[in-house]
Amino acid sequence: MNRLRIGLVGTGPWASSTHAPALARHPGVDLVGIWGRRPEAAAPLAAAHRTTAYADVDELFAASDAVAFAVPPDVQAPLAARAAAAGCHLLLDKPVATTVEGARDLASAAERAGVASVVFFTLRFAADTSAWLSEQMTTGGWFTGRADWYGSFYAPDGTAPFSSPWRASRGGLWDVGPHALSMLIPVLGEVSNVTAAPGPGDTVHLILRHTGGASSTATLSLTAPPKCAGLTVELRGESGTVVLPSWEEPGEAFRTAVDGLVEAAGSGTAHPCDVRFGLRVTEILAQVEEQITAT
Repeated sequence: MNRLRIGLVGTGPWASSTHAPALARHPGVDLVGIWGRRPEAAAPLAAAHRTTAYADVDELFAASDAVAFAVPPDVQAPLAARAAAAGCHLLLDKPVATTVEGARDLASAAERAGVASVVFFTLRFAADTSAWLSEQMTTGGWFTGRADWYGSFYAPDGTAPFSSPWRASRGGLWDVGPHALSMLIPVLGEVSNVTAAPGPGDTVHLILRHTGGASSTATLSLTAPPKCAGLTVELRGESGTVVLPSWEEPGEAFRTAVDGLVEAAGSGTAHPCDVRFGLRVTEILAQVEEQITAT
């Protein structure tokens, strides 16, 4: 197919540092415009990448074959459903929504419109980590796994590197939980049961049972002390123990996600990280949140 005309929704830190530069340089798409909730931010970002700042988001959708989203999840979900209804393919951020209803409405809108979708689970698109995951899926025979993401989003004085009210409100469960599930589920199988317990700060501990018989655990946090922050994904099974390698900066991974959307839009074949997978992740996280709230 011809080069995709792609619009960008969002003007915040991720849109400015990752999404807009990657889209502007990608050889398979044309960045045709940017819309943001703050027009005063959209104009300079669009100018920096030689594209158009749109005052009306529906006008951006009308000018685009696809739309990338870099906005909070509960802003993303209804806007992406409108984009799908306008016939736009979707490059979504994770989580696709923080309510099951919002995620289902979005998935239904994409299905009705017949548009392609890709959700940017970073580790699924970074070269070294995606290759590692593919190797473990082929190997099989895994007994247990764990995915621990100790984020340190806040400085000791309580400040964050950028304003993110939704992260402050929903915590590590919703911000880094999708990453953990995106690595465990493809290797160990669908989650059939989950048990959760709160830890210090926003920390959440999960125990997962998978349909193939394996089990796994996950620890998710944005409030870990800086000196203990880090990411570990480990699998243990018949072939021994393997650990996720380090990964490159997110810009490269995002460009690979754009490749995935271009391919899915052109072939009509669903991407493994499509909106339906995003919906399933939201369902699991909502179940966890319900358990924690009840404790």
